[in-house]
Amino acid sequence: MTVNEQSPLFIYTYAYREEEQSLCRLEMRSFFGEDTEASLIASPIEVHPDRSPFLKERIEVIYASEQLDEVVELAKQIHMGDATFKVIFVKTNDLDAADKWDYDRQRGIERDIGLSIEGEADVHRPDVTYGLVTLGGRWYLGYYTKSKAIWLDHMKKPQNYSIALSTRVARAVANIAVPKIEGVKVIDPCCGIGTVLVEALSMGIDIEGSDYNPFIAKGARDNVAHFGYVTDVAFSDIADITKHYDVAIMDMPYNHFSTSTPEAQFSLLQQARRVADKAVIITVDTIDEMIADAGFVIRDRGIVRKSHFIRQVIVCE
Repeated sequence: MTVNEQSPLFIYTYAYREEEQSLCRLEMRSFFGEDTEASLIASPIEVHPDRSPFLKERIEVIYASEQLDEVVELAKQIHMGDATFKVIFVKTNDLDAADKWDYDRQRGIERDIGLSIEGEADVHRPDVTYGLVTLGGRWYLGYYTKSKAIWLDHMKKPQNYSIALSTRVARAVANIAVPKIEGVKVIDPCCGIGTVLVEALSMGIDIEGSDYNPFIAKGARDNVAHFGYVTDVAFSDIADITKHYDVAIMDMPYNHFSTSTPEAQFSLLQQARRVADKAVIITVDTIDEMIADAGFVIRDRGIVRKSHFIRQVIVCE
């Protein structure tokens, strides 16, 4: 079967640490409207794998069939012209352990498909890479894209803060807040050293930041500029924000370095409700009642563990 251009299908593979499973699945639901315990998911929604810290690969499906031989036959319809190609058997799949293919079988089917494709193969620097994956009893062949861990470079910030979100968590939070980028304006009103700002900006998200601590705000500006990004990072309190945004991302203050009180936390939530239609709130405290009193409705949530404490990531509207 050839996948209709009017009904695209993408297969994504995932990898995450045990303590990040809940956060990963929250990101899945934000992108695709559903999640899975498996390490791969099929969706008609297109997401570039570079966006997520958990996505490994994407196959943009061209052909699909319950019969592998039929996929090999369908590959004969691919004509490369002057372009070179490579075929990859995607190791992440939902085959039972007893049905897993060994190395020789994987290489064998790669060769079979490669021989079906009309064109010149190049296993080192191909112009086009095709991926073969099995999911739900069907075989899928399509354009293969491997994720680049862009966020790894962002770990080397000139300014750091011990309790800041990790780059992985910050990137996932940005995706949870803004799964679809176009036309969405975002504010991080307690931006700290700008970890979320850097991740969001690297994905093309229209985001601004502010912080009431002038030294921290300067650190955020330094970090944003270090990676070549441009946005406004104001030294201001959230109460001073006059513009309105589609989404607010707010990492609530906590620990002995913070002078935040329940009253101050509630005020932050009220101000977030004032300046944005939607909020993604990161908190180590259980503040569901406070969130409701501020006028938000909780739509979804996930958790991420770090050493001795748990952060909640709460999606509110």
